[in-house]
Amino acid sequence: MSNFNRRDFLKASAGVAAGTAAVGVGGEALAQAKGAPALNLKPEKGAKLRVLKWKRFVQGDEDLFNANIKKFSAQTGIEVRIDYEGFEDVRPKAAVAANVGSGPDVIYGFFDDPHLYPEKLLDVTDVANYLGNKYGGWYDVCKTYGMSGNKWISIPLGAAGATFVHRISHMQAAGFKEFPKDMKGFLDLCKALKAKGTPAGFALGNATGDGNAWCHWLVWAFGGRMVDEKNNVVINSPETIKALEYAKELYATFIPGTLSWLDPNNNKAFLDGLISVTNNGISVYYAAKNATDPKVKEMTADIGHAPFPIGPVGRGTELHLFTEAMIFKYTKAPQAAKAFVTFMMEKEQYEPWQQASIGYVTQPLKAYESNPIWTSDPKNTPYRDCVKNMTPNSFAGKLGYASAGTMADFVMVNMVAEAASGSKSPKEAAERAEARAKRYYKV
Repeated sequence: MSNFNRRDFLKASAGVAAGTAAVGVGGEALAQAKGAPALNLKPEKGAKLRVLKWKRFVQGDEDLFNANIKKFSAQTGIEVRIDYEGFEDVRPKAAVAANVGSGPDVIYGFFDDPHLYPEKLLDVTDVANYLGNKYGGWYDVCKTYGMSGNKWISIPLGAAGATFVHRISHMQAAGFKEFPKDMKGFLDLCKALKAKGTPAGFALGNATGDGNAWCHWLVWAFGGRMVDEKNNVVINSPETIKALEYAKELYATFIPGTLSWLDPNNNKAFLDGLISVTNNGISVYYAAKNATDPKVKEMTADIGHAPFPIGPVGRGTELHLFTEAMIFKYTKAPQAAKAFVTFMMEKEQYEPWQQASIGYVTQPLKAYESNPIWTSDPKNTPYRDCVKNMTPNSFAGKLGYASAGTMADFVMVNMVAEAASGSKSPKEAAERAEARAKRYYKV
């Protein structure tokens, strides 16, 4: 659905045979875990499912996801069709499905998408409680994204975590023994890298993952925020202005062209040797490790993963690409859809899937912190706690239609891009962001 743009989206969003007493998942009834309530699902006779998921950035993700789907079908007799779309296309397709009442039974969306149309989604509280009780509980941010009021409207899959991916040798050549932990040090590093001809590069186009992640981090690090605790729009603040002034200095160190970058662009630029630091998931490292090109493969040992630097607020302000499964009420097979989503989150499927993608998606359930993938390679470890540590994009207000609409409209990203590039002054960019956000928060 590449012909959908942001405005289109906003308009669109005004093992056991079927019929038996319980569904087998992972070869056993969806019920028996210590302290976990029984989950007795009865898939509809002849049930068939359509699933839409975002397209992989690491091949192992898609390979194991497809293998797990085949395993589910073999054990339950439920046929599943899976379609994959680019990050930017999932959101408009989900909005259209919600609006017209027809489409995939299960869609893996992003961030607070479920809160754009909560009344269109199936109550999955039983599934969430079962999984939470069985696997050590959900991280707090998962409850924020997954629940509307007292009920769950989506099942978190996790988050494509991000760190500052960098070339260790380039950092050292620029005079830094380790990656900076504060904003001044990071800016100094980027200036030094630019002087060495090995610049930084961060996405400033409407990049669902990378653009949102680093732009929110930057503004929050200086104390800026879109709204306060009462959902009043407060983005036009002295703290935000300071963040945007910093962004302008930082942008001067970037490789040309980042204003149009989407999520794939910084991956390619890094692997092509054009940039030395960017924010990204573990996909760059995965691509280098599995490369057939010897020059790219040699890069593997030189790739480092550093936490986002801490700003004047004195605490971490990370945002990661959160993703969750939504089951739409229009489905003709709600029980089968619940069984599918549950099956994919069970340990027998989830941990091997994480391992195949070397932790591209960080877990939403605490028990999976012990997955060996996080310690089998020290370079994987920085991604382990991304969901545990992340701040929801609705900060500091409440999740809902307004936060989801503001996020989908890239208000934060566009503000940073305008100020950084000089197309608007920091004050003008903040004023425009304020006006755009108020259109959502006054609804």
